[in-house]
Amino acid sequence: MSAQGILWRGYRSPSHSANPQQAERIASDVVLLLAVAALLSLGLLMVGSASISIADSKFSAPFHYLFRQAAYVVAGVLLAIGLSQIPLLVWQRLGPLLLLCSMFLLVLVLIPGIGRSVNGATRWIPLGAFNLQVAELGKLALIIYTAGYLVRRSEQVRNSVQGFLMPVAVLLLFAVLLLAQPDFGSLVVLGTVLFGMLFLAGVRLWMFALLVVAAGGVLGLLATTSAYRLERLTAFMNPWADPFNSGFQLTQALIAFGRGDWFGVGLGGSVQKLFYLPEAHTDFLFAVLAEELGLLGALSVIVLFGLVVWRAFVIGHKAATLGAHFAAYLAYGIGIFIGVQAIINMGVNMGVLPTKGLTLPLMSYGGSSMLVVCTAIGLLLRVDRENRLGGAR
Repeated sequence: MSAQGILWRGYRSPSHSANPQQAERIASDVVLLLAVAALLSLGLLMVGSASISIADSKFSAPFHYLFRQAAYVVAGVLLAIGLSQIPLLVWQRLGPLLLLCSMFLLVLVLIPGIGRSVNGATRWIPLGAFNLQVAELGKLALIIYTAGYLVRRSEQVRNSVQGFLMPVAVLLLFAVLLLAQPDFGSLVVLGTVLFGMLFLAGVRLWMFALLVVAAGGVLGLLATTSAYRLERLTAFMNPWADPFNSGFQLTQALIAFGRGDWFGVGLGGSVQKLFYLPEAHTDFLFAVLAEELGLLGALSVIVLFGLVVWRAFVIGHKAATLGAHFAAYLAYGIGIFIGVQAIINMGVNMGVLPTKGLTLPLMSYGGSSMLVVCTAIGLLLRVDRENRLGGAR
């Protein structure tokens, strides 16, 4: 059966259902929606709390970042709702084009006069009041492309080295462009997502193990041969050796966790956000949350992300049982993407991983991340919807 035929086994339009009106009324995954809604709401609350001082200092408007983040959340939710109406077959066909567009943008951001640099990194393309972080688009584009590739080349991926290495070659192109920014954190996320999708596609274990070892060696070499990344690595291993310079962010984050104790100092009561902890409303939002809401609040966030990832894999497994393999790989990839980025961000905040400059999905301040993750949630809801339509016969 062709890849297109495989896909359509998992997608049944209402006209082919035994009871299309009933199928259309079937609710989406309630647990997923509640977990996402809770993360978005809590994220808005914490962005407002963490940014109030810096917003007042920079703009004389304490809720500047909160209002902007609220606009991003509204736009992201509308985008998710709209994109969830598009059949997955369209996304499967658009996969290669989306990949090329994301690579073009990654090249474009490196051109002097186009890309915007912040703290030595060139990752944004200014679009008026909005700065587009192109690496975020690349993450979703790679997931969609890889899901389609694993359907088109399923036998080659499982049984031949060439079929297995083709998506790896795409990752290498991304690596070159991301390291030129530099954006080592996004590369780690992309690599983990790709390897996870290949593993779930049934790649032979010896090939997968060999690739993981090789990738680990390359990443280790990249981390130790760059002065910028080596400084971050050494600061992570012993932040207290230089607490006022290279280890400043991490030591302040650890102080925030220590002050939070079990139940926190209370919403709005964080001291570390008062110009002590850099990027308090973006990369280190989780540390401020732990300070204000304590261990209980931090564990609640971890549980919510666990629910999102769990439901993504449940939805993906259901699609696989229906024969909709593109939908299954797409759901798996989205689950890995959100889970890995959340783990890395929280790990950095807790001092168990080196600083990566990655946001906490659905929570940290940032328009590009919010819109891309909401888009991913919209695609996941589409997979769930087509699962339900495929079963309503």
